[in-house]
Amino acid sequence: MSKLNDTPCFCRDDRQLAGGISVTKLLEGRRILVLEDEFLIAMDVEQICRDHGASQVLIARTLEEAEAAAANSVFDAAIIDIMLGNDSTLEFAASLRERRIPFAFASGYSDLDEIASAFPEIRIIGKPYSGDDLVQAIADAGRRP
Repeated sequence: MSKLNDTPCFCRDDRQLAGGISVTKLLEGRRILVLEDEFLIAMDVEQICRDHGASQVLIARTLEEAEAAAANSVFDAAIIDIMLGNDSTLEFAASLRERRIPFAFASGYSDLDEIASAFPEIRIIGKPYSGDDLVQAIADAGRRP
């Protein structure tokens, strides 16, 4: 059972990845920061993370909220929308990289060459994305040295 805004959601996913790892266990116990300005997308990402075992999901809709979360909360990984309206999140992403907090980018933009060159080790998930792609990107980010 997972919860979204205190509403129970009974979800089951018995699929297996290579190596026999259950999809539902990839984020087990992890605390995830979601930096996303689109409310419905943020709620969907929260549910995906919880369905795959995340113990805590913190949603930040602005850079100010994300910076406060980074200063006042402990999280294991982050999902970062590249643009929040007209505001770039690249400086925030760089601060996470400096602190060695794993993350993945999520973006609806198609011209991502500059970001890929500035963050070559960071996976960029294109919107719309599947839940499995998003979860795998977060899990992979947590395994990077």
